[in-house]
Amino acid sequence: MDIARPSQAGRKRLLRFAYAGGGLVAVLLITLGLSRLKPAAPTVERGSVWIDTVRRGPMLRQVRGLGTLVPEEIRWIPALTEGRVERILVQPGTAVRRDTVVLELSNPQLDLAALDVTWQLKAAEAETINLKVRLESQRLDQVAATATVEASQKQARLQADADEALAHEGLVSDLNLKISQSRALELTTRLEIEKKRLEINTEAITAQLAVQEARLEQLRALSALKRREVEALRVRAGIDGVLQQLPVEVGQQIAPGATLAKVTVPGRLKAELRIAETQAKDIQLDQVASIDTRNGIVPGRVIRIDPAVQNGTVKVDVALEGALPKGARPDLSVDGTIELERLADVLQVGRPAFGQEQSTVGLFRLQDGGEASRVQVKLGRSSVNLVEIVEGLNEGDQVILSDTSTWDAFDRIRLN
Repeated sequence: MDIARPSQAGRKRLLRFAYAGGGLVAVLLITLGLSRLKPAAPTVERGSVWIDTVRRGPMLRQVRGLGTLVPEEIRWIPALTEGRVERILVQPGTAVRRDTVVLELSNPQLDLAALDVTWQLKAAEAETINLKVRLESQRLDQVAATATVEASQKQARLQADADEALAHEGLVSDLNLKISQSRALELTTRLEIEKKRLEINTEAITAQLAVQEARLEQLRALSALKRREVEALRVRAGIDGVLQQLPVEVGQQIAPGATLAKVTVPGRLKAELRIAETQAKDIQLDQVASIDTRNGIVPGRVIRIDPAVQNGTVKVDVALEGALPKGARPDLSVDGTIELERLADVLQVGRPAFGQEQSTVGLFRLQDGGEASRVQVKLGRSSVNLVEIVEGLNEGDQVILSDTSTWDAFDRIRLN
């Protein structure tokens, strides 16, 4: 007889649920544990990074910039008038004197105008002489007329006086006396008029001669100007130096104001440096500088700071105070360093590849065991190769100064 066995289906179902639940819990616990684990630190070759040690001591603040040597005295020679280049007598690089003729221009119209003004001046000078003679003749005529009236007036006065004396004795009638007195009075009036006319005539002569002299001076000035313009066709250096540029060719037509040549004094050079605008704020006049010409270092001092910023840089002029090394010439590329200040006792480290002064940056600080962890460091004043540490690091700490942007996602790295 068969005996019925109890069913195991429910128990097996419970076991399956229990196993599934246990597995799920295990997965959750493993996931939670893994999520709390720190990511593995990347490995970096020690020789591929730049490591420096934080130290305390004096620090020399400097800024550096590239530039060129330029002459202190430059003379640009412009064309005063229009002309055509006929001859070039001196080539660039040649030493010239003040009166050295560099090139010759031609302008037939200018030559004709100068000749015309010259003849106008000569005609005006001849006309002035003729006017003086004519006016002097008129003046002498008036002087003669005045003298004649004056003589007649004196005779009439004498006659009137004589008639008056005779009239008192009854020898001359009263009518004759009145006639002689009337004539004397008439000639006295005429004499005053003639003298006034002579005075006016003299003033008129002076005025006419002044007008003619003014016209004559105008023509003289115009003639001198034309002569200078004609003379300027023979272009001279103007200063003792070296002809540096001559941007014209024979046969070229030149407009007024165009640059014909550039003359410089080679022994008097200065350096024009381009300093980044972020570093130029502390530069002041008379600060000490040194200029590296690639063939020697020349001391100098700051003499001018451009007030405007161009392409992110500020132009600074440095006067050279030492002897120039061989090969120093205009437009030579140089490297200049300007001394800003000397700090007596500051915490400092080499300047990192990233981060500006007065900012906070993340640097990897080396720890025991060959690892480096990121710390926030506040930077202070900076120099060319050094930067002041305000907070975040201590003396003796070693930090990585290389560009670590590749490991921005990590707070720790391992050095081999």
